[in-house]
Amino acid sequence: MARGLTFADHDRGLDGNRYVYAVLSRRARGLSIGVNLNPDKVCNFDCPYCQVDRTVPGGPSAIDVGVLTGELSALLDRARAGTLWRDPPFDTTPDAQRRVSDVACAGDGEPTTPPEFPAAARAARRVIDESGLRVPLRLLTNATMFDRPRVREALACFDELWCKLDAGTEAYFHLVDGTRLPFRRILANLLAVARERPIVIQAMFLAMEGAGPAEDEITAWVDRLREIAIGGGRIERVQVYTVARRPADARVAPLPDARLEEIAARARAAGMAVEVYGAAAEGAGPVR
Repeated sequence: MARGLTFADHDRGLDGNRYVYAVLSRRARGLSIGVNLNPDKVCNFDCPYCQVDRTVPGGPSAIDVGVLTGELSALLDRARAGTLWRDPPFDTTPDAQRRVSDVACAGDGEPTTPPEFPAAARAARRVIDESGLRVPLRLLTNATMFDRPRVREALACFDELWCKLDAGTEAYFHLVDGTRLPFRRILANLLAVARERPIVIQAMFLAMEGAGPAEDEITAWVDRLREIAIGGGRIERVQVYTVARRPADARVAPLPDARLEEIAARARAAGMAVEVYGAAAEGAGPVR
């Protein structure tokens, strides 16, 4: 059976491409063209909610920027010509979502970690600009590498930075993001970049073995948002969402929509613009 595009399907496969894929994204409000800079499936986080199946080996770690450029150019050419929606799997796209919403560096790991990230970012920027399509280039990131000069300079290629902040305390950060990296490093990186330009915060909230984050954890998370703002950082908006696709860790389940709304209300009370994407509605998920 031919594959169809749905919000719940974030398959990386497309026309045999190595790097460029396409998914329906509710957070992007249409078709999101993904650039997977981690085909080796290596990530410096090991989030229990991640849907990437790392029991299946990935591909080579080196990024061929020329191949990436060709794949992205070909897909955007089809979008510009209007022929994109004629062929599978795009012919299954609902009419309301038949628009290219963005090009997003995201995929099977943290996209800023490969050495080729700056060259890939510049190539994607150039391809979009030459296509004539008015679509933003977005980076979905855990912000761990923002203190590296090569990464910091490459951020200028992106129209929007969607930055992960799933926790308010060190202990919960290690639990839900599966890392031993210091939480203070993430917070410092977010603040430093948010002082230079607005960022979008993407916050995944989930139930682990039936229990969601405690109220004290939500209070701490809101405090971290406030600290960024008080420190001179600009948060354009906050995305509060939960699990919608099958995660790698069976202990993980979505939070109820009502709980997500309660969390969002806490952030709004702190002066944040907040969007909520629940599991009951298609399209929420750990990547897009």
